Amino acid sequence: MLTPLLASERRPRTVSALSPLFLALLALLVSLASARAMPGPASGSLLLRGSGPNAAPVEAPRLKTDVTIEVSGPTARAVVTQAFRNTTDKWMEGTYVYPLPEDAAVDAMKLVVGDRVIVADIRERAAARRTYEAAKSAGKAAALTEQERPNVFTNAVANIGPGETVLVQIEYQQTVAVSSGTYALRVPLVVAPRYHPAPPVLDLASERPASDPVADRDRISPPVLDPSRHAPVNPVTLTVRLNAGFPVGSLRSATHQVRVTETEPDSRLIRLADGIVPADRDFELTWEPAPTAAPSLGLFRERVGGQSFVLASVTPPEADPAPRRPRDVTFVIDNSGSMAGASMRQAKASLLAALDRLSPQDRFNVIRFDDSMDVLFPDSVAADEGRLQTARTFVAGLEARGGTEMLAPLKAALADPRPEERTRVRQVVFLTDGAIGNEQQIFAAIAQGLGRSRLFMVGIGSAPNGHLMRHAAELGRGSFTAIATIDQVAERTRALFSKLESPAVTDLVATFSEEGAEVTPTPLPDLYQGEPVVLSARMPEGAGSLTITGRVGDRPWRRTLPLSAAVEGRGISKVWARANIDEAEAARITGRLSPTAADATILNLALEHKLMTRLTSLVAVDATPRRPAGTPLAEVDLPLNLPAGWDFASVFGEGAGRPVHQALPPRERRAEDIRPAPASVSLPQTAAGYERRLLLGLMLLALGLGLSRAVRMVR
Repeated sequence: MLTPLLASERRPRTVSALSPLFLALLALLVSLASARAMPGPASGSLLLRGSGPNAAPVEAPRLKTDVTIEVSGPTARAVVTQAFRNTTDKWMEGTYVYPLPEDAAVDAMKLVVGDRVIVADIRERAAARRTYEAAKSAGKAAALTEQERPNVFTNAVANIGPGETVLVQIEYQQTVAVSSGTYALRVPLVVAPRYHPAPPVLDLASERPASDPVADRDRISPPVLDPSRHAPVNPVTLTVRLNAGFPVGSLRSATHQVRVTETEPDSRLIRLADGIVPADRDFELTWEPAPTAAPSLGLFRERVGGQSFVLASVTPPEADPAPRRPRDVTFVIDNSGSMAGASMRQAKASLLAALDRLSPQDRFNVIRFDDSMDVLFPDSVAADEGRLQTARTFVAGLEARGGTEMLAPLKAALADPRPEERTRVRQVVFLTDGAIGNEQQIFAAIAQGLGRSRLFMVGIGSAPNGHLMRHAAELGRGSFTAIATIDQVAERTRALFSKLESPAVTDLVATFSEEGAEVTPTPLPDLYQGEPVVLSARMPEGAGSLTITGRVGDRPWRRTLPLSAAVEGRGISKVWARANIDEAEAARITGRLSPTAADATILNLALEHKLMTRLTSLVAVDATPRRPAGTPLAEVDLPLNLPAGWDFASVFGEGAGRPVHQALPPRERRAEDIRPAPASVSLPQTAAGYERRLLLGLMLLALGLGLSRAVRMVR
């Protein structure tokens, strides 16, 4: 009897407990469940902050890139096709930053909209921008390509309709790099985030507000995806058709898996083994001649507009081994945040390998830097075992952190306390990814402070700043070596330091028998063993001969080449013009040309040869307006992948605060731009259908109250 009595006593209490409170909670849960069931953004979509402080988030357009390169002997012609897909229901303008080789002669661009192909014109930069903005306002399809650095470009594409895909196709010419018998082609695929030093408040010399060392920081700082939160974007396909001009021996890529098809003894077809890869690292391809097939002479000629353009590549003979001269070597290693992870391991391994090659007659020092710097010894010290061990311990303990303040350590390394000492060779070896925006400051410091030093740049990681590296080495009369993976450290470090220890080929002079030849570079640089003399020239006829003289070690060397033996080549005029533009830029930095004279030279060459430079741009505009009048145009900056091997938190800091890698962040366009931010954007509208859910909740609440009243009446 006890159990039924207890059960009967529990029953009304249960009903009473369920009535008002439980049913109200049930109504709330139903409402929340309905809200959670409402569709949000499409799966895999990427929301970007819209233009304007209170703009709603905008789904990022999709970008896919196809790169096709045809190598013909010493030159390569590339076609880069970028498919820009507007996945939204809005009319769109998209801007994206992308890399090209630092020596690329960009000379063509097309915009393809449906069945319409619009060929771009080369114009002065300001005029091209005005043309683009006018077309954008008028609702016309338009594209504008601008150079921000010789290896960093910006594309803006306007008035792309909802659900529409347009193509932007860019073409460029470049030379193939050669060193120690190895030919190399490098294709940048991602622009690494750059550190931008803040300007000093006051210019101490003039007592006026200081100029910004990176005045265009906003234009070279696109949003960057955190790989821990976002899948890679910007897929890439790549094909290389190699016509080497000689039987090919070994061929490989250290950066990507490739499929190689032999079409002829001197031809190969190379494709990415994975087909499509994310744009998160540079592509590198190297090949060597088959044994006994190495060419000793490369002489090519192209006729354009009644003029001849010549490209010559000649490798001097190796010098007899000479006694090693004692050296003073200063090693500079970058341990800033962008070097975190694989790059830091590669840099430390390279520097430790370099220390092992020092001899007791050498002197050395080590400088490390991030946004501060340390010099290991007060002055260069003898490379005895005790000091080398101190240096090894110092290097092994380095950790990547902070910003990339490169100027101070560079000046410290170039500072020469014994400029009159000529019995020793003075060398600076600089290991960095070069992820900075103030390249001009670095170049100016090299030009002013080089003295008798020679500067050797070692580019570390999956996406080094090739423009900084190569131009710094040229100004520093040294060489540039890229180390993309840890597997390359031993091989490329050995090759670099073998060059440093070998006698240079000096006093090089090129003379054409025909009058009026315009030769570049002038003067010819010093060379190290295994490096060819590479020069280009423009002349009226292209007849006669070319004579190159110099000294190989302590012996005079001379080579005369009949121009009648030159092979017909393609794109040599573009290569010559691009080299002259680079030389004018260098002359402006070193003071050999005034800024006005250098700009005039660059502009004339760019317009004559239809090349894109910092003073000229490519603009393509469709004639017919497309966007209906009064329809708004959404504006977004497309995000980039973080380069492979980089650590996002080490570069930008933990959380959504100000990036530690950036002294003055531009428009806060980093990780916080790639998610809806409640303080500045409208949240997704998840309350649709709230009237129905509110009515259901009220009905359940009324039912609960009715049941409660009925229970009380029963009592």
